[in-house]
Amino acid sequence: MTAGPQSDVPPSEDPTSTEVQPLEVVVVTGLSGAGKLSAGRVLEDLGWFVVDNLPPALLQPMVELGARGDLRRFAAVVDVRSRAFSSDLQEAIETLAEAGNRPRIIYVHARDEVLVRRYESNRREHPLQGNGTLIDGITAERNLLTGIAGDADLWVDTSDLNIHQLRATLENAFERDGRTQPLTATVMSFGFKYGLPLDADLIVDARFLPNPHWVPELRPRTGQDPEVSAYVLAQDDAGEFLDRYTEVLRLLIPGYRREGKRYLTLAVGCTGGKHRSVAIAEEFARRLTDEGLATVARHRDLGRE
Repeated sequence: MTAGPQSDVPPSEDPTSTEVQPLEVVVVTGLSGAGKLSAGRVLEDLGWFVVDNLPPALLQPMVELGARGDLRRFAAVVDVRSRAFSSDLQEAIETLAEAGNRPRIIYVHARDEVLVRRYESNRREHPLQGNGTLIDGITAERNLLTGIAGDADLWVDTSDLNIHQLRATLENAFERDGRTQPLTATVMSFGFKYGLPLDADLIVDARFLPNPHWVPELRPRTGQDPEVSAYVLAQDDAGEFLDRYTEVLRLLIPGYRREGKRYLTLAVGCTGGKHRSVAIAEEFARRLTDEGLATVARHRDLGRE
């Protein structure tokens, strides 16, 4: 186990009070090999007290112990150790919520082929592989995590993220001083030919717009270049599409906030994730920032061709 730095925020404004104050609690879980420990290290750098490989049964005792001291933000990286893992963790999270804490779940995952490549490069066996193949272990773990994945507050797909992009994603969700925005947003561009992003809440299709790929001088450029962006945004229906979908987002955002949703991922796709989706994603990110959301634009498949 490793422990990160503690917050210097006092447990109570009244030093004579004996009441145990609720903690901010984050549980990092997900697929083995997807980067849970890396996510934990990022949270540690952001000022959270982090414990690695904590069994679900010890989650409540650790939170109670921290609440008696000056600990205000606690994160646990929880891994698969038994067939009862999912039900044990869900029960532990329910117990924390009933005690007045604010548990949030980060679910870290990646595509099967990426996980296989990572395991083979490290020459490690999957913890649930047993006498089967590596993909058998990955499939068993996905099935085991179905329940907790559905309850997750934030999905992080690390298939195409380096450590710096993972850090940016979590920094966008957890501010350094411990104050979290009511709702933070990631706008992601992607290419349909590479598959849908599994961590998207909303998916927008930009393939109805003319493709800059067929304009010779624009083909080698990307949607981040001003010339490509201007070409995409100047197309018929592009402005009306952006305006109407922005109105949809304005309708959804208050509802998400009322329901306690803290993270929104809007995915914008085109064929290859190079031109149209990138330009539209950048524009949506600008508009969501204007709506008061902490927003970051990420381009999943840029440079993949």
